[in-house]
Amino acid sequence: KFGVFPFQTSCDKDVILNILSVLTDLLSLGTGRRIHYVISKGGSEALLQALTSAARTEPPDYCVLLPLLRLLARVGQRDRKFGLKVQKAEATDVILSLTRQNLCHHLNLTHCLWVLRVCSSNVTAGTTLGINGAMELLFKIITPYSKRHVRTVRAAIEALAALLKSKSNSRRAVNRGYLGGLLRLYQDWHHNDVSNNYIYIRRGLLLCLKHITNIQLGRETFLGSRGMEILFTSVQDCLSCKNLDPIVTAVTQILRKCYPKEPLPVVTVRSSYSFPLPGNIKTEPPCMGSEGKVLKDQSDDYESDGAEEVEKDLDEDDVESKEEDYDLETDVNKLRSRPVPDRPEEELGQYEAMCPELSYNFQELESESEEEKSLEDRTENLPSTPSHIIPSDNSVKHPNYRWRNQSTTEAGPDPGEKDFKVPLQSWTKKEKCSWDLIDEKRETVETVQNTGSCEEEDPAKSHVFTLRPLPKEAAWYKKMFNPECEASIDRSSGERLETSDIVTKLLEEHQGNIPFHSPHFYVARAKCIKSIPAYKELAFPDFWGHQPHPYGKPMLERQYGVQRDKVLDDVRRLIQPRDVINRTVYDLDEPSHSSPGAPGCLTFFSKFESGNLRKAIQVREFEYDLIMNADVNSNQHHQWFYFEVRDMKLAVPYRFNIINCEKFNSQFNYGMQLVMYSVKEALQGRPCWLRVGHDISYYK
Repeated sequence: KFGVFPFQTSCDKDVILNILSVLTDLLSLGTGRRIHYVISKGGSEALLQALTSAARTEPPDYCVLLPLLRLLARVGQRDRKFGLKVQKAEATDVILSLTRQNLCHHLNLTHCLWVLRVCSSNVTAGTTLGINGAMELLFKIITPYSKRHVRTVRAAIEALAALLKSKSNSRRAVNRGYLGGLLRLYQDWHHNDVSNNYIYIRRGLLLCLKHITNIQLGRETFLGSRGMEILFTSVQDCLSCKNLDPIVTAVTQILRKCYPKEPLPVVTVRSSYSFPLPGNIKTEPPCMGSEGKVLKDQSDDYESDGAEEVEKDLDEDDVESKEEDYDLETDVNKLRSRPVPDRPEEELGQYEAMCPELSYNFQELESESEEEKSLEDRTENLPSTPSHIIPSDNSVKHPNYRWRNQSTTEAGPDPGEKDFKVPLQSWTKKEKCSWDLIDEKRETVETVQNTGSCEEEDPAKSHVFTLRPLPKEAAWYKKMFNPECEASIDRSSGERLETSDIVTKLLEEHQGNIPFHSPHFYVARAKCIKSIPAYKELAFPDFWGHQPHPYGKPMLERQYGVQRDKVLDDVRRLIQPRDVINRTVYDLDEPSHSSPGAPGCLTFFSKFESGNLRKAIQVREFEYDLIMNADVNSNQHHQWFYFEVRDMKLAVPYRFNIINCEKFNSQFNYGMQLVMYSVKEALQGRPCWLRVGHDISYYK
């Protein structure tokens, strides 16, 4: 066990030095378990008390103080409550006074700065040190580039970085102009440290800037002091050296944090499309004020005694009826009339298949179940006859199959009733035939309703779907459609769509063989859909269909430094605005503001079902900012993208920046690629969604 407690009682210098020597040897070896054991036994408090006693002697004995300061720095790094213990022991002023007394003695000063850094790790203790002038003291120690006393300068910078974790200290540093001084110090050390021998000092200065820019005032002052340009210019010299990654990482974090936030270049962040939902008129319920609540409480307090007696008389009746009425709502404030449907009852007929309670009479079902129960009682005394009935597909489709199947399988002939003299097998056949007739009638009615819904549309709202013009170099070949899907379309009926010449030519001369997919059937069904934006064009992948890729593809290997390079490119747009084209090539809200077909730019399109591209801005020749559209009636849900792009140049990499896809993280940072559907490949017989793209990353 460690003997740390003699510090509190011993006044013999040799005893104290021997104990400090033993502790130094024990704590310098092994793992941190020994240090945690010393902390658990009150070692931090004992060392602080010994430091206070040794510092008050005149003159201070640094033969005792230096080992004490080294032990305090080592133990304080592992003690999470060290800052509070320093304040409780009233050692804050002692450490600051020792630092001021040794400004010219660099060995003693370095030991004091080590303890000062550990004390500043606690925000409360750091704030107290800042109020007492610790930052001014440290700025006197930190000097421009020099090869002398580097160890002391490094300790002072690390102590200052720990102090600036406190927001009050950061605010005090900005108000006193220390931020500009830190930028000048960093520039000086960066330019003179050619051999990269003092990376820790440069990184410590960057940590000071990072903590200062955590507050709004610090970020504004940083931008006003041209901090973005200074750090961006300096980091260009560090990208090629692997050893300078700590500096590059710190600079990237500061640049991302201080990049000015700008609103999206859209009219509103809400979706471009809106749809009035039925019954969406929200009426706020009348709020009961405090007065009403008080009146209600008072009325409860002033009930008459006669009412209480009546309640006592009714208690016995309530107990008897409690079992029957346990599911009834008794709170008058919660009882209300049945809400009126949001839409006419005629429109609810289309949900009959999913919601049978809208049309079925459950009283009849209960009567049927009672008949079935009596039927079961009658058949209990009869000899059992083996009968195995396998329901057909049509019988399973019957809405009342659950009850009717039970009566069929469990009921038998009753000699006492004329209605049940038919043999079981023949009766089953008759029942099955009646079900089939009912199903045929229902399917006929549904078919008529579906055709009527497509035919009876308002001519002004009828959809005429077309396709975008296909690439001129697309190869044409002939294949057959899936015959089953093709046979389901009646070409001679009057439902044939008025498609454009492009669609007609495509379907006649360039047919596909996608299993379970027919473009004719898709176009026919697409016409019956009521789209909110009234789309008139079809997405080619949905229209033409696709096949699975013939082989799997591994995850993309992420290259080193991809994300930081993209961050630096974004900063370059800020500090070099002349290089930015800033041309709107696609705008869903204001089509007149876009300039599609401009020389040297891509052509975007998204006005089809599920397409959500809202705006495309050309930033550089081969770089575009993309803004996704939110879901209908909302300003959220733009974590995906679906759009069309064309006019790309061969063997030229393009960069797309989706700037409003915000979430916590993305699988694109771990090797996932986006998918692309090539119309040219599809027309050549390879209609697949392919994994494409490189240097993909997600960051904010």
